[in-house]
Amino acid sequence: MTEAIAGLKVLFIAGYGPVPRDVAASAEFYQQVLGLPLKAMEGNEDYLATENGALDGVKHFALWPLAQAAQSCFGVGSWPEDVSAPQSWVEFEVEDVGQATAVLKQSGYKMLVDNRLEPWGQTVSRLLSPEGFLVGVTVTPWLR
Repeated sequence: MTEAIAGLKVLFIAGYGPVPRDVAASAEFYQQVLGLPLKAMEGNEDYLATENGALDGVKHFALWPLAQAAQSCFGVGSWPEDVSAPQSWVEFEVEDVGQATAVLKQSGYKMLVDNRLEPWGQTVSRLLSPEGFLVGVTVTPWLR
């Protein structure tokens, strides 16, 4: 394990989220489609956030190389030039990936991965969010 700079010890991920150019599109995706309990912060109607404890924290943080994400989404070792490359990724654990995928598709979102069982046992669907995040809806048995 690498030693941290003296006096600097990361305890947990305190927050993670997109930096949207179109707040309305992002709010619709995260609030209406995914059902996240986001609320406007007092005095800043465009800053939408969860209240403390309203959504469980990150169970897995990783640097996912773009080539590996391309392999996962498209079966090739490089991201297609005609699809915006994501700057970040996030996965939301859901009760039922098939149902979540159907809702996303009915809401007009194009799936990059559609309800696939990965070799490591995770079931996943992936899409790009309005800000260009690579978003997964998953069932990950070992995190439950």
